[in-house]
Amino acid sequence: MSPDGPWWRHAVIYQVYVRSFADSDGDGIGDLPGVRSRLQYLRDLGVDALWLNPFYPSPQADAGYDVSDYRDVDPRFGTLADADALIRDAHAHGLRIIVDLVPNHTSDQHPWFRAALAAPPGSRERARYLFRDGGGPDGSVPPNNWMSNFGGRAWTRVAEPDGRPGQWYLHLFALEQPDLDWTNDEVRAEFHDILRFWLDRGVDGFRIDVAHGLAKDPEMPDLGAGHATGGQAVEGHPHWDLDEVHDVYRGWRRISDAYPGDRTFVGEVWVADPARLARYLRPDELHTAFNFTFLMAPWDAGALRAAVDESMTELARVGAPATWVLSNHDVTRHVTRYGGGATGLRRARAAALLMLALPGGAYVYQGEELGLPEVEDLPGEVRQDPTFHRTGGSELGRDGCRVPLPWSGAEPSYGFGPGPASWLPQPAGWAELTAERQAGDPSSMLSLYRGALRHRAALPALGSGTLTWLSTEGDVLAFRRDPGFVCVVNAGERPAPAPPGVGDARLLLASGPVGEDGILPGDTAAWYTT
Repeated sequence: MSPDGPWWRHAVIYQVYVRSFADSDGDGIGDLPGVRSRLQYLRDLGVDALWLNPFYPSPQADAGYDVSDYRDVDPRFGTLADADALIRDAHAHGLRIIVDLVPNHTSDQHPWFRAALAAPPGSRERARYLFRDGGGPDGSVPPNNWMSNFGGRAWTRVAEPDGRPGQWYLHLFALEQPDLDWTNDEVRAEFHDILRFWLDRGVDGFRIDVAHGLAKDPEMPDLGAGHATGGQAVEGHPHWDLDEVHDVYRGWRRISDAYPGDRTFVGEVWVADPARLARYLRPDELHTAFNFTFLMAPWDAGALRAAVDESMTELARVGAPATWVLSNHDVTRHVTRYGGGATGLRRARAAALLMLALPGGAYVYQGEELGLPEVEDLPGEVRQDPTFHRTGGSELGRDGCRVPLPWSGAEPSYGFGPGPASWLPQPAGWAELTAERQAGDPSSMLSLYRGALRHRAALPALGSGTLTWLSTEGDVLAFRRDPGFVCVVNAGERPAPAPPGVGDARLLLASGPVGEDGILPGDTAAWYTT
């Protein structure tokens, strides 16, 4: 892999959804000691860094994205000493640590918000959040028509300290997640201090939740046609992707640049236009951002190539690397998205080789290296995603991609912890998918990921750099990366020959069987050295 530039320009980062990764104490919930116990597995997998989903103290109204204290660890997940030990041991294994930061909102149990509820309108305490008077003669009409990403309206009315109905506060997500006002100097200073707290403890960077959402139009206009509450933001939206957000990240970048070791920021930036995404990655702002254009592309050669080309072209204008991602804790697992069953699994294997061969960095969501599908039949009584509950079950939410990992054994909890249960139930069929079983099978998904990551680390063509597309026919993608590497993906149903000149090259790795004459079956990818 190319050594050029800082580590984050080409790193493969493994996403650890802490509560579903490994349970050390048998309570059915993953924790930081559990992550620490599996560091050798991650080192053997071949990734460069870990991104940890929130482990802060939280009432868990939204799986930890409702933070009540940004400078501690929730007892469910361990202690601050456990976090320090994990950072130290990860570094000893050659792994960097990225922690999740949630700046758009706090928990309603955060001391700031409790103080805001106890204070009168116009107070310093309320100025940290987005409180507004309601409309109508008695203030009973919400300030505007904005809706929550999790269903229902985005405003909740509070009772004033004297008991009378009072102002409304904004929550673009659950009502337990009040939005902060990022025009407030106290809010900005508080997060500067939070950044320094974790940087001083040795973390290597931050993943920024809802990075495109901190700024809101001060006029609070109603949402108009074409301005959806969720999904990818379009330009001109009143509470997504406003230009004022960039000043926040310039301030953060000055802080991270003062620390040694190439500390980094990666933004969760849901925008429809790669050119808008590039604005977050200018040299004095964030370092990288998740590539949702690639993640949301269907399994189609034209769509995948367009996503790659648009991303690389726009990000090159600001000197930023692309990142590539197939799944995360907020979307349906790509084995299922790509068709499910044997078809989805074949496509997921091919997509892994495509993603890991592209220039820039990549993200692997825990369990994708095991080929885990979405668990779609969880009963309603065990589901915890607020989307499920706020929509009355009409939207299933994200629990299906968050089911705890199967590590070993033939029955739940499949080595997830010393107890027999996990916070979400695991399917009976997952005995075939455990890491233990796959480790001994050279044809398994785990072996494919290990092989691909091993080659990626060894080949100077992979990691940072560029690519050159090769001429192909049909639903085939092929590109060259110098020196001496070619990736070919057949995204169609029919067998297809490799591009001219590739058939004589040495086959390095393939996601499925490849004929001696260079014929690739449908939904297959292969790496060659030339």
